[in-house]
Amino acid sequence: MTTTTATDLPKAAASAGRPPARSRKPRGLGRHVFLATVSVGWLIPLAWALFTSLRSYSDTAEHGYLSWPHGLSFDNFSTAFDQSGMPHFFWNSLLITVPAVLLTLLFASAVAFFVSRFDFRFNIALLMLFTAGNLLPAQVIITPLYKLYLQLPLPSFLSGSGYFYDSAFGVITIHVAYQCGFCVFVLSNYMRTIPREISEAALVDGAPVWRQYFQIILPLCRPAFAALATLESIWIYNDFFWSLILMETGDKRPVTSALAGLSGEYFTNPNLIAAGALLTCVPTLLIYLALQRHFVGGLTIGASKT
Repeated sequence: MTTTTATDLPKAAASAGRPPARSRKPRGLGRHVFLATVSVGWLIPLAWALFTSLRSYSDTAEHGYLSWPHGLSFDNFSTAFDQSGMPHFFWNSLLITVPAVLLTLLFASAVAFFVSRFDFRFNIALLMLFTAGNLLPAQVIITPLYKLYLQLPLPSFLSGSGYFYDSAFGVITIHVAYQCGFCVFVLSNYMRTIPREISEAALVDGAPVWRQYFQIILPLCRPAFAALATLESIWIYNDFFWSLILMETGDKRPVTSALAGLSGEYFTNPNLIAAGALLTCVPTLLIYLALQRHFVGGLTIGASKT
């Protein structure tokens, strides 16, 4: 007959409530396997483009794209960079992307501030109106927009043609108009999480509305601005549709049009185009790496409550 002492009771109770060691399963194993599979599948096209760009066209034409490479080099990158005139097109993209992103965030934050910090009758309707603009495909409005751009005048220092058509200002304008809806939706939801007591305290101290907007609300929205700036920079930089339709002069178009210059009328080198496509991805990759911490922080805002 065995006796149980007082010191053995806590150990017995703990072991009774603990499941057997062999029945335990690693938590989240299936989730990690799924995420790893999706990540690998997402990287396969990028890895294949890099693999193709490092091979010569003669090698792939003779042995096929699925064959083992007989030589790897960076000749396609240098050829694509020089042949397409990428420095000039990179500058065109910079002239379009930077003003478009800054103006989009400025206008969207002003509208979001108005619909989120003030209560009026058409508050929700105004927010829905801005958001609904993103639901309209660009191809639906391109015909009336094209005719409108041919008739709207612009000063000579903004457009060499004298109109919105065939000008960087016209492309910037449509980007701002098309992207404001999404940014208003995100910023208004974020501004609603800012306590109203902050604005009320500033109002008691005599701060006007514009000072509340510029000196109080905007600094508090820095994570949301960083996340939106990253997304908008990538979307506007990668756009080719608006510049293709609304620009006639090829030298004014952004870097995405430089890839079209690598395709000949009778012959196309896929290896060269793969190298050029990877080169155009470098600025967006640098933007993401520079704003990665703020971007992830902006996406996880409101995910947990304390």
